Amino acid sequence: MTETAEGVVDTRRPAFGVGRVLIVVYGIFAIAATARAVYQLVTKAAEAPLAYGLSAFSAVVYIVATIAIAHNGRRLRVVAWVTVLIELMGVITVGTLSVTHPEMFAHASVWSRFGQGYGYVPLVLPMLGLAWLWWSSPRRLSRVNG
Repeated sequence: MTETAEGVVDTRRPAFGVGRVLIVVYGIFAIAATARAVYQLVTKAAEAPLAYGLSAFSAVVYIVATIAIAHNGRRLRVVAWVTVLIELMGVITVGTLSVTHPEMFAHASVWSRFGQGYGYVPLVLPMLGLAWLWWSSPRRLSRVNG
């Protein structure tokens, strides 16, 4: 239980079950994408600046999404929606371009070929994230519960 600035007590419990698993998976992807991007940019940035820059961008998206999904606040919930939508658009855009214009992505990024190098989890994860954000929405739940 936490008290808000308006003096209202927030009795919502933290994420459990599916929500906690989603947060853990996002956290793992945040760490993996960050490690990959740092390694690529430090050791061979000149070889494929676009792909490695996209890896760094995806790392930032995963970090912000992890924090925002884990937090139960109103503002960070909006941030979560935005970052997960950016993630979905990024996976679809980079995935499509890496298939239609492979010369642009001679070196893979996290989102290349729709996340093929990560078992397509980068393609599925934002869909699960959006579903969780909708399903766990306090506004939706308050309407449903009266």
